[in-house]
This record gives sequence, C-alpha cells and structure tokens, in this order.
Amino acid sequence: MPTADELLGPAEARELIAALSRVDPSISLSATRLAAERLSTLTLSARARSLAEGVMTDIGGDYTRMAGVVKALHEDPDSRGWKLWPVGLALATTAIDRGTTGAFDESMGLLGDLTHRFTSEFAVRPLLRHDLPRALSVMTQWTTAPDWQVRRLASEGSRPLLPWAARLPEVMADPALTRPVLDALYDDPREEVRRSVANHVNDHSRSDPDTAVDIALGWQRGGGTHVASTTRHALRTVLKDGDARALEILGYPPIELLVAPLEVELSAATTGPTVHFRTAVDNRADGRASLLLSYVLHFPDARGGERVKVFSLGRKRVDAGGRSIVRGSHDFRNRSTRRYYPGRYAIALRINAQTYPRATFAL
Repeated sequence: MPTADELLGPAEARELIAALSRVDPSISLSATRLAAERLSTLTLSARARSLAEGVMTDIGGDYTRMAGVVKALHEDPDSRGWKLWPVGLALATTAIDRGTTGAFDESMGLLGDLTHRFTSEFAVRPLLRHDLPRALSVMTQWTTAPDWQVRRLASEGSRPLLPWAARLPEVMADPALTRPVLDALYDDPREEVRRSVANHVNDHSRSDPDTAVDIALGWQRGGGTHVASTTRHALRTVLKDGDARALEILGYPPIELLVAPLEVELSAATTGPTVHFRTAVDNRADGRASLLLSYVLHFPDARGGERVKVFSLGRKRVDAGGRSIVRGSHDFRNRSTRRYYPGRYAIALRINAQTYPRATFAL
C-alpha cells in the first residue's frame, strides 16, 4: 500500500501550491505553504485537512472565491491527482459555512465535475454529514450520469465505512438510505462502479449481514449481466462467515455429504512450522454438488484466549456418488498483522454453511 508521502507528500503539496498560483495569482498561499511544511507527522487524512485549512485561510473562507478556484482547476489540464483532495475538502467546508442551499447544491455539482481529475469521495463526506437527505438526492441523480467516475462517486462517496474518510453512522444504521444508489448501479457496465457497489454492501454486511443478503436478493430478482459477480464480491464477508442464505444465493445450498475426520501433520521450516491437512469428501446427494471450501483456524492470542480466522480453500464440484480429496496447509510465520503464540491450535473444515469437527494440535 502506498505511503502518505507517496500520495499526499511534499511533492504533491508543492504541485497544489503551483496549481493554485496558476489559476488565481492573487492568492498569497502563505497558510498553505506553512501547512505543507508540517505534513511529515500527519496521517494521510490529516494532511488533506491541514492543507484544506491552509487554503481556506488564504482565501479568507470565501465560498464564492473557493468555487471559482475549483472551476478554474477543473479547466487546468495539469490539475489532477491526490493534491486535489484538500481543494475539494475546502470547497465542501466553505459551502457548509456559507449556510445556503445554493452553495450546498453548487458545491455538490462542482465535486461531481472534479471527480474525473481526482475522486471526490473524500471531499463529499462533510456535505453528506451536514445534510444527508439533500446530498443523497444529488447522488441518486448521479447514478444516471454518462461519466462512469460520477456514477462511481454516487456509491463510493456514500459508503458508510469508506477508508480514510469520516464514517456515516446514519447510513450504517439505515442501509435503506443508499439502497436507490446501489440498486441503480449493481449492473453498471463499468467494473469500477460495480466494485464500489459491492464494497458498499460489504460495509453493511459487517454489522447487518441480513440486510446485505436482502439487497443481493433484490439484485437477483432484478437480473442483469453482472449480477452474479457483483453479488459474490458484495457478500464476501458473510460468505467467509458461512451465512447459509448468502451461500444459497450464489449456488452453494446445503448438501448431503460424508466428510472423513480431518488428518493433520506438522512440518518444520526455518521460517516457522506448517500444518498440512487433508480429508475425503463423499457426495451422498442424488445430484452434482457445488462446494465452497474454507478452513477455520483456532489459535491462542497473547493473553491466552482464543482467536478464530477463516481462510479460503476454493471451490469444487463433485458428481453424485463421487469423492473428492480436500487438501490444504497453513504456515505459522509471524506477520505484521498476526502473531502466533505457543499453545493449542485447531483446524476445522467448512463446506458451504456446514463446519465439520475440528482437529487439534499444539505448537
């Protein structure tokens, strides 16, 4: 993942100052320059806010002037990329401070225009938090825009858990608020738009899996060229959790299987031990079985409690009366996001919504 310096570092800050000077030479930019000198200790989103505050100080908090700057940057062929995040943020903030529906609506429109130079998904958040119904009304209109980046903005900008952005607790609490946007775009011809829709629904699935599945069921009824792939990506978290309804939507219904006890074997390596496991799966059903395979790892945490994580093993099809050998392995190298501690471990095979008895071992 790129670092904050690579995305919005000193070089981008200098480019921002140069771009602002080009479109409005009368701006002093002293506050923006000062903010640019103080980026090193800030997170990515804090850098955007700090630069935005510098820009607002330099224009005296004047919304009309800020809107003029954004319009000029939109026409400037060299103005694009991460340096425009603070510009959009300054526009949204000054529009809110102006306190009129005219400024609000105009700023929404300008962010829609600006998004093909750099996504306005972050800059639009203050407007959503200030007047959610009015902002969502505009975003619903964006779903029919000819520019795919504007259509994507409708979904991505209103995601309840958008990374690097303030959360939208009202949308998280009531997924119906953005349902018109999602239903309009789940079968969009652009993959970037569909992926945003899927990520939006996946946000909801983390706290309300039933609603995420209900949304996907609506898409199934509506049909479309891309409904299966969008649904699969939207329900990836609940699929990993073994949600029976989600699995059935995607063609993995309950199936009559005979699964042999899981065999495990440990091997040593310089980077850490690895557990290898295998089992035989017999299809006892009358028809061909579609299997979504994963394994559930139970492992101790630093305090002696138990943690659980699910890992994918892929997909299989097994003919009626047929047998498939399922194999997998897991290495216990310590990673920056996960450490392994001595103690009792267990692995269990999960097929569709059914988790089978675990096999235990010690490290």
